[in-house]
Amino acid sequence: MFRIPLRPSILVFTIMYLSGCPVSKACTNLIITKKASDKGSVMITYSADSHTRYGSLFFYPAADHPAGSMVDIVHYENGKITGRIPEVAHTFSVVGFMNEHQVAIGETTFGGHDSLQSQPGAFLDYGSLMKLALQRASTARQAIRVIAELMAEYGYASHGESLSVSDANEAWIMEIIGKGRYEKGAVWVALMIPDGYVSGHANQARITFFPVQKANKWDDPAQTCFHSPDVISFAKKNGFYGGNEKDFSFSDVYNPVDFGGARFCDARVWSFFRQVNQGVRENPYYTEYALGSIRHATNFPDGKPNPHAYATNRLPLWVKPDIPLSLPQVFAFMRDHYEGTPLSMTDGLGAGPFALPYRWRPMEFKIDSFTYINERAIATQQTGYTFVAQSRNYLPDPVGGIFWFGVDDADGCVFAPMYCGITEIPEAYRTGNGSMIQWSDNSAFWTFNLVNNWAYTRYNMIHPEIAQYQKELEDKHIAESAATDLKAAALYKTDQAAALSLITGFSVETGNTLVAAWKSLFHYLFMKYMDGNRKKSEGRQLLDNGNGRGIPPPPSHPGYGKEWERRMVENTGGRYRK
Repeated sequence: MFRIPLRPSILVFTIMYLSGCPVSKACTNLIITKKASDKGSVMITYSADSHTRYGSLFFYPAADHPAGSMVDIVHYENGKITGRIPEVAHTFSVVGFMNEHQVAIGETTFGGHDSLQSQPGAFLDYGSLMKLALQRASTARQAIRVIAELMAEYGYASHGESLSVSDANEAWIMEIIGKGRYEKGAVWVALMIPDGYVSGHANQARITFFPVQKANKWDDPAQTCFHSPDVISFAKKNGFYGGNEKDFSFSDVYNPVDFGGARFCDARVWSFFRQVNQGVRENPYYTEYALGSIRHATNFPDGKPNPHAYATNRLPLWVKPDIPLSLPQVFAFMRDHYEGTPLSMTDGLGAGPFALPYRWRPMEFKIDSFTYINERAIATQQTGYTFVAQSRNYLPDPVGGIFWFGVDDADGCVFAPMYCGITEIPEAYRTGNGSMIQWSDNSAFWTFNLVNNWAYTRYNMIHPEIAQYQKELEDKHIAESAATDLKAAALYKTDQAAALSLITGFSVETGNTLVAAWKSLFHYLFMKYMDGNRKKSEGRQLLDNGNGRGIPPPPSHPGYGKEWERRMVENTGGRYRK
């Protein structure tokens, strides 16, 4: 038996990127196929969880390019121009990470073996590959092909990545890791999620076994697996794997799961799966895995031998939901803090007196020589932006794709509908309107951060009011977008320019109006809960004492709550006894 032992550096690397170190970002993708959705939508989600990522909406208009044109490669993380490659004759318009043909891409970084983390001379990072694919591909399959061919030609300049790639009919997971110092390029596998199923990934490689293909027949709809031709031979040649082709597991070879990969990463996928699938919900082995306990049995649960000692209690790559999922449910999955599970973040001393489901970084800390951890849920305070990309094959492409976009913590954001065919971005969401070190009063990012950070001070009092307004606005956006769908689809048959103008006007007005409303919400919440008090209100309006002079009735003083007061007394003994 030939097996690369797990190295402590892998766990350290996991802790580093989850702690917000600059090597990578910690993100979450969920994938919902057409028949797994109640409206026949393909949906992928993404949260860009970075302590330095500013939430704004990218926009690249469609363009024609003369022969010989070159395109600058701008690094997704640091904004530096790293190289140039030839441009194609025509590029599609892109809103965020969705193009005018309803193709969408999300990502999470998994790292992988240390020797594969950097590649001399390579300059195409994962963010550049995502952008180029969206500008050049009209289907998910084409996007995978664009990424694969660019990596083969120019190399790969990022850590290991999992990509969600979707269009109006299919959803795929693609996992990539560079060849490091050994060769130019990357090894990778892409699998189509079976229609009617859901999947997800969260900073741990998820593809294990896959059907080996003789060739990538890109135009063959029957082919549901693509991979680099040397995905196995490269591992064998360089000592990462020494077994048979049939026993090769991409994740177990290139990104072996350890405690961090299970507890900090795959646990987020488990939390999603258990909400939608009874089998996952009731299986104690999956719960054990999510808690960070990894089994390496001699056989897999299906009886298949395990000659390379792979993890045997891992989550399945995809599951069938008990019932089809709605768009509001998908929004809710992105707001998860492990509620109702052994990892729930709403209790314990770490949650404070106001049941705050967040833990400030770092991810681990030491007390008396013992190391302890903070949980990492789907919803997290450091999110720069988040989205749900919804693609629908029963509408014209520019109308069928909606990029539901939110900024800051998904738990406190409002997803705003941005049609994939729009030609303009709302000013409040425009890239360049503020930054992480520059304030803007009409910036969506800073407006939502004001509300969320205020809510963190007394979460169980303030957040319920946020959640109520959040639902009102999102329900309104869903209803209004449904009406806009019908108008725009009908108009598109006779006047495509007018249809694009209609959806652009709707998205721009909705986005700017939303941010103005959320700013008013901050003013209301700040006044109501200032100084530890709680003023009386009705319908998000503060009440006066009846004299008409702007003086409120006496506020209530909620304090810390009896449970926390008891803990305070237990901690200090008779120090504060009267």
